[in-house]
Amino acid sequence: MAHSRSRRRLALAVPAVLSLTATLGFVPSAASAAPSAVAADPVARAADGPSLSYVVNTGTDRHTIESVRRAIARSGGTVVTSYDRIGVIVAHSANPGFAQEIRAVRGVDSAGATRNAPLPAQSTTDMGTPKALSAGELAGVRAADGQDPLEPLQWDLPAIKADKAHEKTLGSRDVTVAVIDTGVDDTHPDIAPNFDREASVNCVSGKPDTTGGAWRPSASESPHGTHVAGEIAAAKNGVGVTGVAPGVRVAGIKVATPAGFFYTEAVVCGFVWAAEHHVDVTNNSYYTDPWYFNCTTDPDQKALVDAITRASRYAEKRGTVNVAAAGNEKYDLASRSITDPSSPNDGTPSDRVIDPRQCYDIPTQLPGVVTVASTGAKGLKSSFSNYGLGVIDIAAPGGDNTAYQAPQPPATSGLILGPLPGGKWGYMAGTSMATPHVAGVAALIKSTHPHAPAAAVKALLYAEATPTACVDPYDINGDGKVDAVCEGTKNRNGFYGRGVADALAAVTK
Repeated sequence: MAHSRSRRRLALAVPAVLSLTATLGFVPSAASAAPSAVAADPVARAADGPSLSYVVNTGTDRHTIESVRRAIARSGGTVVTSYDRIGVIVAHSANPGFAQEIRAVRGVDSAGATRNAPLPAQSTTDMGTPKALSAGELAGVRAADGQDPLEPLQWDLPAIKADKAHEKTLGSRDVTVAVIDTGVDDTHPDIAPNFDREASVNCVSGKPDTTGGAWRPSASESPHGTHVAGEIAAAKNGVGVTGVAPGVRVAGIKVATPAGFFYTEAVVCGFVWAAEHHVDVTNNSYYTDPWYFNCTTDPDQKALVDAITRASRYAEKRGTVNVAAAGNEKYDLASRSITDPSSPNDGTPSDRVIDPRQCYDIPTQLPGVVTVASTGAKGLKSSFSNYGLGVIDIAAPGGDNTAYQAPQPPATSGLILGPLPGGKWGYMAGTSMATPHVAGVAALIKSTHPHAPAAAVKALLYAEATPTACVDPYDINGDGKVDAVCEGTKNRNGFYGRGVADALAAVTK
């Protein structure tokens, strides 16, 4: 089955009709000074190259921000928006030397291009579409009393004891989980009852667009965000599937371009929006394009790390728990060296050898973010899931190739069933699918402990997880070769972190 581009490689969803082995592309210093290298004619310079988007990270005092905004104009840039509380300015410029000039301005901590492709970015990679269940498949499921019609196919719910948790509570409508993703179809019958319109927005440009329905994916865009939203909070309403926390509310924060790119300015906008709209949990099943790993030794990539770190920390300080997918490339994120063949994915990729101690998959490897690995129907690490001792915080069902990890009947697929736009349902898999299970459990914890700050919710999430020991040897496809090495103890290791998320514990402890 092939990976969908949301994690994009969207931490990546795996459409049911493809193979798992192929990857597709889901406002400090108050002093001001003129930049040291500003040309006399910024208008002329602005025509020298393609128009690109930049983030400029500054101090948060008004004087510094205004001084930097003036310097941006002198260097041929246009400010798109400014997140003054965290000192991040989004700007466009066609000046090829823009970032270098701005980095020399007093008050600028870092600055860099968020992309390689000109505005707007174009994609040549198919994102893939999961196969919707047929009418016959829908009619052939026999649900027990109290189950939604397709719930018998959801092996993932009992895997984290969510079915037992639902006997006690479905979660609180005072809790909102925001899906920062490709957009959410809020008209879907499984999502509409729990949709939080006020917390939803389109952030693709880097600036909030609150036009009604702007958070929805178009017919040609990925269904990834809709699937994720349903895994978290599909209503228990006698229709379709059941979410991990079917009584909480879910919002859509659209950050992916029509071509499927998740750029820094959009992700920053998403976190800030969540922070300022009382979102309790964000789900982040993607990596920030165009770099799979952003190396702090590179000034442009460092700026991207700085900007999203500021935004995600701001959200957490405002009470939001940020949950993110570990990725689907089978990387050991705790190793000293990784070969990244996919970056930059909006330019000309090359085989980069990176040091994970200096180069980060963002947002999942940022401080404070909950990093989620994926398990299959037999409870083992999914064949595709990234791993790493000290990097993975927790694990949850994300599916796997059914030939490797087949579920118990009546479930028939080792993938994860969820909603698709247009009132349909289909299977996907990936750490993209594991992450909403953890986000759903975090929402149940917040429902049980409504006054708990983000740090306390995370502490409970880890403490209540089911400890899961390493598998030695890990030979997921049974070919006699070790596919990955798990390091650590039962209580914390590189495959499962503190263990597998536990929904029942979230509502009883």
